[in-house]
Amino acid sequence: MFKNLVVYRLAAASGEPWGPTLTEVEDGLAKARFVPCMATQPMSAGWVSPRHGDGGEGGTAPLVESIGGQWLMRLMVEQKVLPSAVVKRRVEELAKKSEQATGRKPGKRHAKELKEEAVLALLPQAFTKQASVNVWMDTKAQLLMVDASSAKRAEEAATMLVQSLDGLALRLVQTTLSPAAAMTAWLAGGEPPSAFTVDRECELKSADEMKSVVRYARHPLDTDEVRAHVMAGGKQPTRLALTWKGRVSFVLTDTLQIKKLSVDDGLFDAGRSRADEGFDADAAIATGELRQLIPDLVAALDGELAPA
Repeated sequence: MFKNLVVYRLAAASGEPWGPTLTEVEDGLAKARFVPCMATQPMSAGWVSPRHGDGGEGGTAPLVESIGGQWLMRLMVEQKVLPSAVVKRRVEELAKKSEQATGRKPGKRHAKELKEEAVLALLPQAFTKQASVNVWMDTKAQLLMVDASSAKRAEEAATMLVQSLDGLALRLVQTTLSPAAAMTAWLAGGEPPSAFTVDRECELKSADEMKSVVRYARHPLDTDEVRAHVMAGGKQPTRLALTWKGRVSFVLTDTLQIKKLSVDDGLFDAGRSRADEGFDADAAIATGELRQLIPDLVAALDGELAPA
């Protein structure tokens, strides 16, 4: 259900705890329900049913699902795909026609206008691609988790949520001890906190101008070679594979992103017969595990850093 997590702290715009009702969140998201791109619209973003993965039930399915007190949402982003070579060819055709009509080549300003004209003409014929982002809100813990593989995509989803819900403010969770410093200590010979074990994947990067990178995959990390890179070579971990309590595996990054999440398959019931039952069970199990992992991970990094 979740592959990556970027964690935000919920707050009201006034700085106080933020506590809307489920109905208020549903009404806020409904104002920005997903609508596919119009003919000349390059991109469209909006909320869809997290249960159905699209509009669901003729576009009337709930946009926020409460499973075990955890609120789940899904942002859909649709973009028109215009290959740069196609746009360039169309611009050249327009420029040639302009030159034939005026007797001179288009200047910079006119060339820009021709490109805009070419894009506008090509958009109705363009293919579209869709990508969805799962969003999970734990109002009791006052946390928001965005399932995004990049900080940019997570920020887009967070911004869309703030625009949809009146009074909501978000800030990235930061820790007293940086993930890079903690991962360096664990690889240099120190043991990670008892709930965690170090797995067999990491990325090390030097801080000098060379920015050299060493990556290990399916490789033991408790070796003299790895320790030499960290202690003598001056490289810091930017990614490190960990397992929490033998149940959840993930890769921690130096920016506190959680990637490549994998919850032990044994925790899931393989005998489900209906999709809706599967959604509820998967959501309950996944959020139940991850809402315990996140505070343990923050504690392993000496706690959450208070905002300035």
